[in-house]
Amino acid sequence: MSQLEIRPAAAADLPAITGIYEQAVLYGTATFELIPPDLAEMTRRFAALIDGGFPYLVAALESRVVGYAYAVPFRKRPAYRYTVKHSIYVRSDRLHAGIGRQLMNALIDACAAAGFRQMIGYIDGANVASIKLHEGFGFRQVGYLPAVGYKFGRWTDSIMMQRSLGPGATEPPTA
Repeated sequence: MSQLEIRPAAAADLPAITGIYEQAVLYGTATFELIPPDLAEMTRRFAALIDGGFPYLVAALESRVVGYAYAVPFRKRPAYRYTVKHSIYVRSDRLHAGIGRQLMNALIDACAAAGFRQMIGYIDGANVASIKLHEGFGFRQVGYLPAVGYKFGRWTDSIMMQRSLGPGATEPPTA
């Protein structure tokens, strides 16, 4: 089996990223979007994150993108500037192969290196595998939002999980 490569995403990766996200929108509850964005919109989103200094990574096998992960601002107000929310998506035919775990590890490291101090994740309350993955990385449940999403003809709960990055809240930021 080939070695999985985790690296910063590039514009050339966006068609593959768009395809992975389309499947997540159409068939999953990791996102509450209902209509998949097109390549132009995904390109706009990518540029905004890269320009803002937020990590955006891909996982590639034999130069083919099989997953991606990124961080976004948790909230827009400046007091939240050291807190990010993350997202990880893996191609449906590569689920449960450890790709999400490797992306999570790399994204945590990249966010800590960028000076962020807290990471937040929102997880479908029915996605036990994702909750366990987060717990394995030191996330703890900090919120439960019942029936906040409606997708595929059912109400969906969200679990809010959080973990510290780097020194977390033990010392003030340097910048």
